[in-house]
Amino acid sequence: MKKKGYYGNWGGMFIPEVLYETFQELEKAYQEARNDNTFWQTYVSLMSTYSCRPTPLTHAENLSNHFGGAQIYIKREDLNHTGAHKANNVIGQGLLVKRMGKTRVIAETGAGQHGVATATMAAKFGFKCTVYMGEEDVLRQRPNVFWMEKMGATVVP
Repeated sequence: MKKKGYYGNWGGMFIPEVLYETFQELEKAYQEARNDNTFWQTYVSLMSTYSCRPTPLTHAENLSNHFGGAQIYIKREDLNHTGAHKANNVIGQGLLVKRMGKTRVIAETGAGQHGVATATMAAKFGFKCTVYMGEEDVLRQRPNVFWMEKMGATVVP
């Protein structure tokens, strides 16, 4: 990254102007939180007590043998509280939302794993939660929609 917001000759970031102030507020909160030991202690504690981390490395012996003896290990993120690695991110987001004094979160999800993780985090922190999901995905991923709704989220196709 050569300067803030720009990557290489053509890359960069764009947000609609209507969101600019919100993102400035978010960046300020993040900059304060990233240097706050209490924030990180709380994050690490929640990762351990709520998200079931650290997750184990499982030696894939048969796969290792199949590929000529290279030792292959599988990081078992599927054992996290919400069944995927998504909880790792949304717990930090939830702590930041709480720190900012916000009361609701909005997320977008495809197959639903991010939606489940966000809804679970929102329930943990007492936030209102809205998850946007494609109409076909809502039909195909009914189990994930079920869990988002059980966690109190409103799912919007």
